[in-house]
Amino acid sequence: KCTPNTVHWTYDTYSYGRGLGKAIVQQGGKKWFFITADYAFGHDLEKQAAEAVKASGGEVLGSVRHPLGTADYASFLLQAQASGASVIAFANAGDDTITSMKQAAEFGLTKDHKLVGLILGMNGLPALGLKFAQGAQIMNPFYWDLTDGTRAFAKRFAERIPSKAYPNDMQAGVYASVIHYLKAVDKARGAKDGKAVVATMKQMPTDDQLFGKGYIRKDGRKIHPLYLLQVKAPEESNSSWDLLKVVATIKGEDAFRSESDGQCPLAKQ
Repeated sequence: KCTPNTVHWTYDTYSYGRGLGKAIVQQGGKKWFFITADYAFGHDLEKQAAEAVKASGGEVLGSVRHPLGTADYASFLLQAQASGASVIAFANAGDDTITSMKQAAEFGLTKDHKLVGLILGMNGLPALGLKFAQGAQIMNPFYWDLTDGTRAFAKRFAERIPSKAYPNDMQAGVYASVIHYLKAVDKARGAKDGKAVVATMKQMPTDDQLFGKGYIRKDGRKIHPLYLLQVKAPEESNSSWDLLKVVATIKGEDAFRSESDGQCPLAKQ
């Protein structure tokens, strides 16, 4: 649903689902079972990951869907365990991800299964706890401990909010996108409408301390690398926000859906 006024920054279900599906199969995790939130977001997240798993030589042994706000995942986890899958993928988000993955760890599934949070944000990890989350893998375009620039930004960010939390990818994405937007406003000085500003955003390369160098395609998708991250074990963590380590880097061109597959009319102009 691209428009001349829209830029899509940071992530989408295609990049997370496809990226994790391919990466985990390449690590040897070939038999998958999905525990999926029963609405459009969860359905698409499962679809993208499942297609990547199959394309990479893996197989999907089953899936089960749950309502939003489910408190007890026992029956779903037992189905996953009985399926014979070595990978249990959670195609949900927020509290649903935290609750389902925590219960999976309590069931002892982390001993002989790989848990994959298809949308597991960094800020959910303190609630989940490293004891339960250790070893889980996620996909993300930003982590505060990547570079000197990201670390400096995280320190400034934490100093300005009461909770002292470090920034996640969406907060970093807002910052970086606004910076680029303001650069475009300055360059397009005198432009009569927002459409002209967005066109300028697409013409200018992106460059900031959080995502590095990148660009915005004609269809509005902003391109930058994604990172395969693994949750640290408790003994590996040196501070309250030292939660993840980089396993692999995926080029933006490989992570996001191609313009030809997206079929945005703007890309054909």
